[in-house]
Amino acid sequence: MMKVNYQPVNEEVAQQLGLLPGEFRRIKQILGREPNFTELSAFSVMWSEHASYKNSIKWLKKLPRHGEHLLAEAGEENAGLVDIGDGWAIAFKIESHNHPSAIEPYQGAATGVGGINRDIFTLGARPIAQLNSLRFGQLELEHTKRLLRGVVKGIGDYGNSFGVPVVGGEVFFDPSYNQNPLVNAMSVGIVHKDHIVSAVARGKGNPVYIIGSSTGKDGIHGATFASADLTEDSHEDLPSVQIGDPFMEKLLLEATLELAQTGALVGMQDMGAAGIICSTSEMSAKGESGMAIYLDKVPLRQEGMEPWEILLSESQERMLIVVKRGKEDIVHKILEKWDVPYAQIGEVIDQDRLVFYWHGEVVADIPASALVVGGGAPQYDREYIEPVYITRTKEFDIDQVPVPEDIRSVAWKMLRNPNLVSKRWVYEQYDTMVRTNNISTNFATDAAVVNVKGTNKALALTTDCNARYVFADPEIGTQIAVAEAARNIVCSGGKPVAITNCLNFGNPYNPEVYWQFVGAIKGMSKACERLGTPVTGGNVSFYNQTQIGDKVEPVLPTPVIGMLGILEDKNDIMTMSFKEKGDVIFLIGQSRNDINSSEYLVSYHGVRYSPPPYFDLEEEYRLQRIISRLIKGHLINSAHDVADGGLFITLVESAMVNSLGFDISTDDEIRIDAFLFGESQSRVIVTVTPSKVDRFVDFMRAQDFPFLLLGHVTKGEMRVDDYSLGFIYDARKVYMNYLGQVMEGKQC
Repeated sequence: MMKVNYQPVNEEVAQQLGLLPGEFRRIKQILGREPNFTELSAFSVMWSEHASYKNSIKWLKKLPRHGEHLLAEAGEENAGLVDIGDGWAIAFKIESHNHPSAIEPYQGAATGVGGINRDIFTLGARPIAQLNSLRFGQLELEHTKRLLRGVVKGIGDYGNSFGVPVVGGEVFFDPSYNQNPLVNAMSVGIVHKDHIVSAVARGKGNPVYIIGSSTGKDGIHGATFASADLTEDSHEDLPSVQIGDPFMEKLLLEATLELAQTGALVGMQDMGAAGIICSTSEMSAKGESGMAIYLDKVPLRQEGMEPWEILLSESQERMLIVVKRGKEDIVHKILEKWDVPYAQIGEVIDQDRLVFYWHGEVVADIPASALVVGGGAPQYDREYIEPVYITRTKEFDIDQVPVPEDIRSVAWKMLRNPNLVSKRWVYEQYDTMVRTNNISTNFATDAAVVNVKGTNKALALTTDCNARYVFADPEIGTQIAVAEAARNIVCSGGKPVAITNCLNFGNPYNPEVYWQFVGAIKGMSKACERLGTPVTGGNVSFYNQTQIGDKVEPVLPTPVIGMLGILEDKNDIMTMSFKEKGDVIFLIGQSRNDINSSEYLVSYHGVRYSPPPYFDLEEEYRLQRIISRLIKGHLINSAHDVADGGLFITLVESAMVNSLGFDISTDDEIRIDAFLFGESQSRVIVTVTPSKVDRFVDFMRAQDFPFLLLGHVTKGEMRVDDYSLGFIYDARKVYMNYLGQVMEGKQC
């Protein structure tokens, strides 16, 4: 029997740490004995939902994971890797920091940004772009404003200090997020394929180093905290929220990128969720090896820390590296050059064991493979059943919704809708131009376009999800999320190549919530297969809900899609903005008598239960191919997809960039509110120079795809069926300033 300085613990302690009764029995079988508290703590965080994906992994494996551009399958590395040619690869990933942001929005959001960037540069890639996808409750609530201020400031302060631009994202408000915001952060980096570093440990005797910040008590059991419901008492979990230091992260970035080019590293991994136990177990399992780790050698910033606290701490800006024996001096010199603290805390062993020592005594001895996804971590099949509310969505009848008599008042109300207005108040707090790669700052595009310096290529990047569509029908709604992301990239001139995802849902033990999750996976699989965008990895965030008294409400199911596209030629960039007065406006795609799940239906009529808007995956595929050919054939001047808010909002967004207007005619066979504000999918607004109209029409007729002449670009008035809705100058002032005025308490 090994010598340990802690006594074995029982099943009651295991349950207090979040482990299930069956899991405690399984741990005893794995160890062949009773675990001690340190070992049990290690299992509790590594077998938490956040780290093990135990309630989702079986379904995640059904997602398409193969593609011509992929260098690594989902789960093989800390982030997706996509080959863009010329010896270069793009690393990208999106992750959530929802619960920490609900408790302490500033640090929760800041450390989310720091963590996702570390996932990128631990691969040897330099981060060049960030995006985010944010969800909050009702904007009129002071609690929502407090969370929004803290999250935006946290993202801005960390990202601005670290020196990576925020190039895109989305912000959405709904009562379901009142107590549980969603903060999803995406990072994108570039690396030469010769300098990619894997998160692996192998080679008996190779030294193991911890580099970066010292270790404190912040974030202990953070993975467990992220794998439980938020309740009225969750504020007591504040120690589970980490504290960030972007300036140390910047030093870590430069040091590790230099290390990656020396050949001195075997492997490298961020210490994110679950800290040392996570990095040591995952790197060891991947390399089919183990480690001997001396916890008393870990640099600490707090006195009196217990071994289990050191093992589980999620203190930020720390990384684990395995160095080739004999090349330690190379590593030391680079780390000292960048003033990055380091300490050798162990070495690789040739057994499937993680042995942790504390002043000469063994405090934990665990098989590395037993802790990780794909190894000994449990995998469950959960019950799922269609929610009762789906019956209500199917009963919706558009004929029961009156057509407003004053369309002008509806239009201006839509221009003041928090989900449709400009998020300038948010993005002006971010540095969008640092490193001078962001092309779309001065050229408004549906997706962010980022320069790949030294080449003629650019990247097109976006995050997308309309959670209301997913709520109405998870399978169709998630197909739409993938399709809209791809459509945004195509409308910007790019080719969609791969996605990362952040799957935000309620409690997986709720069969109705799990039904939403399963439907989302099915829909994502279908859309990614048809559109050629395999899944490179991502994050599952369950338990997004709030308990108030005896009532528990999950958030809207929100499977956020982060998509990467490639522009082989930067000359093919297409913007959304109208260019010249007199240009002809066409709608490509079919408008319908459809206001299902639209912002108009929910916010103007107060109807929350309806099916998702019309969507056909094959129609979407054909639309995107047509738009791509129009761009490459230089037949159009602008392209902007019809999405949230419908045709009217799309026209306003395209017109306001150059202070132009529009004069259009509606379709007599379609309700005017459906025509202007409905959100039927697979539609794009394009403008055409008058001299190219004949060529454009000939091309479109040859495609056998619906299109409609809407009207023309005007000097500044917004006209529909010869009726003035006002002027673009006034619309732009409302659209651009509304959110900021609300946040600053001004009259709107």
